[in-house]
Amino acid sequence: MKHYKWQIVLGLILVGLSAALYLVHYGIFGDAHHILIYMVGDVAFVPIEVLLVTVIIHQLLNAREKRAILEKMNMVIGVFFSEVGTELVGRLAAFDPDSDRNKEKLIVTSDWSNQQFSNVRKSFEKHDYRSGDQKMSLEDLRNFLLEKKDFLLRLLENPNLLEHDTFTDLLWAVLHLAEELSYRDDLGQLPDSDYAHLMGDVRRSYALLIGEWLDYMKYLKDSYPYLFSLAIRTNPLDQNASPVVQ
Repeated sequence: MKHYKWQIVLGLILVGLSAALYLVHYGIFGDAHHILIYMVGDVAFVPIEVLLVTVIIHQLLNAREKRAILEKMNMVIGVFFSEVGTELVGRLAAFDPDSDRNKEKLIVTSDWSNQQFSNVRKSFEKHDYRSGDQKMSLEDLRNFLLEKKDFLLRLLENPNLLEHDTFTDLLWAVLHLAEELSYRDDLGQLPDSDYAHLMGDVRRSYALLIGEWLDYMKYLKDSYPYLFSLAIRTNPLDQNASPVVQ
């Protein structure tokens, strides 16, 4: 009750003030019938007012606030791909023996429809990501991730991540992979069992990364065509990609 003390006091003051004004009205005009007519009319409108204020207007404000938060979140995701994600897509794809065939599905163009983005995303959620024997490549991946670790940790501090669970899962997966790699002294001499364990972490990060990358590319296509143009010209999975406009 202590938390609501001031609200209770304010409510009593307002009710008392309303009663005092009605008494003043009655004292001047002496017309209780007129007071009751308007009082009942005002009370009858209260449910409609509640509907307008607490339901319709409140929902509109919430929707607007959520759009603003998602816009900020997409800005954070954009910074992630600019600093880490785009290069990481190419690095993780290199561990897939079928990467050449799979890369063809990820050559995004300006002709892609929303349905095509959705279909490709779903296909990679079910993708059986095999891993070849590339133990020596883990050293470069570790160096890259450790170099970007502080940046990734700062991203996790962003409160807007609460609105984007899948991106949060991606950050945790990538940070976990970085931590796993950092504990190995010689990544080129790992037993097959440990290498298989690390490849499980690589597969998890790659699957989440591709999903977020496709969502980000779709967002750029819909909202920022000039950024989308640069993104498809620097696609790390397109061997023919070039930032130079032909």
